[in-house]
Amino acid sequence: MFEKSTWIRLPRNVVVGHGVMDEVVDVIDDLHLQGRPLFVTSPTPKKVAADPIAADFAAAGIDPAIVTVERATFDAVERVIETAEAENVAYLVGIGGGKAIDIAKMASDHLSMGFLSIPTAASHDGIVSNRGSVPDGDTRHSVAAEPPLAVVADTAILAEAPWELTTAGCADIISNYTAVMDWRLAKRLKDVEYSEYAAALSEMTAEILVDNADLVRPGLEESAWIVTKALVSSGVAMSIASSSRPASGAEHLFSHQLDRLAPGAALHGHQVGVGSIMTAYLHGGERGFWRDIRDALSSIDAPTTAAELGIDDETVIEALTTCHEIRDRYTILGDGMNERAAREVATKTGVID
Repeated sequence: MFEKSTWIRLPRNVVVGHGVMDEVVDVIDDLHLQGRPLFVTSPTPKKVAADPIAADFAAAGIDPAIVTVERATFDAVERVIETAEAENVAYLVGIGGGKAIDIAKMASDHLSMGFLSIPTAASHDGIVSNRGSVPDGDTRHSVAAEPPLAVVADTAILAEAPWELTTAGCADIISNYTAVMDWRLAKRLKDVEYSEYAAALSEMTAEILVDNADLVRPGLEESAWIVTKALVSSGVAMSIASSSRPASGAEHLFSHQLDRLAPGAALHGHQVGVGSIMTAYLHGGERGFWRDIRDALSSIDAPTTAAELGIDDETVIEALTTCHEIRDRYTILGDGMNERAAREVATKTGVID
């Protein structure tokens, strides 16, 4: 007797394009959300987006509460929760980069309250996913959360974001290639839960970036359009799978370990991009497609070496040989690499000299 079932939560509305920040109040009306919102933002996005959106709400007779966060921490999540309860708000709006949106996402999940995602930088797929990520000491916690009710991504604003944030978003998406390969391997060897649909969507998303890498250039709204659509697709793949598996494999374990060994040295997306070069080599060897990943990253000005990440060679080797211990997730790294093997893959792919 067939008893399998699933419950997929996805954003109801995804609004992407030029000037769509002006449509936030209309998106709220379409969702039939009532009451006072709480905006969660950070200093620069507050000036660029949150304040103008607050003015639109004021013109509609709504006075939003606003919390400005400096860093993504569990204390910040707690502060948002306390403010939401004190101000008696009805829903949350995350406005900014990854930290503001992840904090709003995690707080809304705790409060059993809906939230909207309004990214001001296309830096990672957290703008639409059902996962939140917050640093804690020398590690980073990724926790399940509800996806946003809606996403409003204004390409005019996204195109003006620092270029390195956009390239980090691109690299994060390109790394989906190796994440899915790890997922399939885990299905074959460990019989983990696997979704063909989510895997195919994630791979297609990576292909969009690799095939259009030559079109991704600083200051172009078309580039912001391409990257944002890919980030949305990647987040949807994770929601379909009810797991980060479609977008997180050994390359993410490598990045998380770098966060411990060299905190703040490089952006998350850039780290997983470099990790993806090496894990693609492990999956395919010399004749594999790791060069395609490296070339695509290079084309969009994303780092492809330890030096470009600002990380020394020995830290890369230590991360490769220890990152399998971070979580119980089977990947191409298996039960770990020894130092000689790690040095060989890092050298052959040009990540270290």
